[in-house]
Amino acid sequence: MQVARILLRGFLTVAMAASAMAPAGATTLIREGLDQLVAGNATIVLGEVLDVSSRWNDEGTFILTDVRIAPQEVFKGKIEDPELTITIMGGTVGDRTKLIVGGAELVPGSAYVLFLNQEDLPGAKSVRTVRDHVQGAFDLVLAKDGGVRVVSQANRHPLLPDAKGLVEPPGGAQGIPLDTLRQSIRDLVKNPQGTRREVK
Repeated sequence: MQVARILLRGFLTVAMAASAMAPAGATTLIREGLDQLVAGNATIVLGEVLDVSSRWNDEGTFILTDVRIAPQEVFKGKIEDPELTITIMGGTVGDRTKLIVGGAELVPGSAYVLFLNQEDLPGAKSVRTVRDHVQGAFDLVLAKDGGVRVVSQANRHPLLPDAKGLVEPPGGAQGIPLDTLRQSIRDLVKNPQGTRREVK
């Protein structure tokens, strides 16, 4: 299975990148449910990160990172090209690093489910990005039963409670079976005003 091969290939790279990162401040995020993530983003895709490239914005005041992705499955929206590029805040250029605490962490060779939208970033107008930071990025992990689960990166970042008092991201620390997430997203896309049941 292609997803499983990507997971195994990217495991060591992810572990090395995670160990190299250190917090540099505080970011406040209010917990979002799956229904909010689906409604608030135009594109939802499962894809493998091919490479990342950091750069200064046009004004030279902020570092941005362009992430090239090979989509494997599109859950919402339309992507006709074999690759897409998204832009996220932060990165390293030379000896300068801008770390966005609470920002999505995307590593080449790894696969993710990403919730994407067109947004304005510092010095970059209307770019496709992970608007909801860690809440819009789900890691793919191999489950003990051999299946694939998706785990929100928000598990690594404290969230403020939503209107229902919930603080745990969709799926919690154990994540959600990929097939369950896929169906839940498709149901919410087809019937956004229908009964909203929290994905466990």
